[in-house]
Amino acid sequence: MTQAPPGKRAGRLMLIIVWAAALFLATRFFGDWEQRQENPNTSVSSEHGDGYVEVQLVSNRQGHFVMTGQINARPVQFMLDTGATNVAIPQEVADALRLERGGRVEVSTANGRTEAFRTTLNRLQIGDIVLDNVRALVVPGLDGDQVLLGMSAIKQLEFTQRGGTLLLRQTTK
Repeated sequence: MTQAPPGKRAGRLMLIIVWAAALFLATRFFGDWEQRQENPNTSVSSEHGDGYVEVQLVSNRQGHFVMTGQINARPVQFMLDTGATNVAIPQEVADALRLERGGRVEVSTANGRTEAFRTTLNRLQIGDIVLDNVRALVVPGLDGDQVLLGMSAIKQLEFTQRGGTLLLRQTTK
């Protein structure tokens, strides 16, 4: 078997490198695209008016309002859940946020009854909307890394949904 001349070997190597780079870039692009489909509100912008702050959110492909926000100045992903009485936080997310657990309570979920632990969020933020001392629950049986944005937070805001858009407004006066 004869070896290819050095020029051909370099050409093949360059072709492999180009294909590998193209595959890497395509994977990154489609991974980012898929993330944007799940959470189209990774960068939440705010509008300030006379006595209010507003954020506008768009729904994802499933019709859910998913957004990036913060709990105690740490980034989290929220999913709006008007059926949840409190903000509900999966155990793993609560551990990462180092949230204190209070009294044990039994809660009803879509999957049945389970236990949860009371906690208070010092600060919850979506865009420039800031809520202080929000009631929440740490729910060990809650899967995933999305925090359910329940009524303990939402009731402090005005909200309007039209089509695939949700407007959250906080009065600042």
